Amino acid sequence: MILDRLKLFGGNSNPELTAKICQHLQIPQGKAVVQTFSDGEIMVEIGENVRGRDVFVIQSTCAPVNHNLMELLVLMDALKRASAWRITAVLPYYGYARQDTKVLPRVPISAKLVADLITVAGGHRVICLDLHANQIQGFFDIPVDNLFAAPVLLEYIRQYFNNDLVIVSPDAGGVERARAFAKRLHATLAIIDKRRDEDQKVKAMHIVGEVEGRAAIILDDMVDTGGTLTEAAIALAENGALSINACCTHAVLSGNAIRRIEESAIENLIVTDSIPLQPETKASKKVKVLTVANLLGEAIKRTHVNDSVSSLFV
Repeated sequence: MILDRLKLFGGNSNPELTAKICQHLQIPQGKAVVQTFSDGEIMVEIGENVRGRDVFVIQSTCAPVNHNLMELLVLMDALKRASAWRITAVLPYYGYARQDTKVLPRVPISAKLVADLITVAGGHRVICLDLHANQIQGFFDIPVDNLFAAPVLLEYIRQYFNNDLVIVSPDAGGVERARAFAKRLHATLAIIDKRRDEDQKVKAMHIVGEVEGRAAIILDDMVDTGGTLTEAAIALAENGALSINACCTHAVLSGNAIRRIEESAIENLIVTDSIPLQPETKASKKVKVLTVANLLGEAIKRTHVNDSVSSLFV
């Protein structure tokens, strides 16, 4: 069979997504023990022969970030020492991605450090999903495929939203992404001029574009504390938006994010399963979860057979 030489392993960060990808590819998950000793150290044992195999390791480096990152590195090192032919790190969510540049004189570029660690651990290539900063691809000296959740999100939006849409970028950095969505959906575009007060709290000050009487969809790559989305929702409501929904790839949702969203004017928060949701988030009627398992599975398959990955998004 075409996938005979392919092996797929997963850490403990997102086992549900790993299982869905295996189901899509119709292959069993690789056998491995990945556990934590009582002192916090991680132990990995590969439970089958991987010599000469094309191995993919699925691990979102989400919270607990450092633990999940270390799991990935130790798992890759074990596979390297077991003589795997090629090791591809599949990171549905890339932790430390927001530390991609020096914003102060004496701070690290942690996203680059993570790239170096993955390479040293034995990575031959990397598959990511909606990197927070495109330049992170250049931090690696190995091939990187940065996938986009756009096909999954667009399909949902087309199915449930079809009248007088306006795609809203919550800040200047997300304009390119929002413009691409607006073009595909034949919708208009709006941008929120996001400024911060003296305490560095987000304040949405001004909207560039027409939102009155339209169904607004706030688009971002991730939602963390929920401050950006909820402030954007306030600005949209004050400017007469007919309805307000939000759409993000990565549901970090730290701190009081869910409570903020529940109390906001946002009707639905559409996210993917790149990060496993906490029970409180799963219980929220506002949160709609779309799977990226088929997208990642298809990218893995195409990588394995040396087919084009970029054609997934044309």
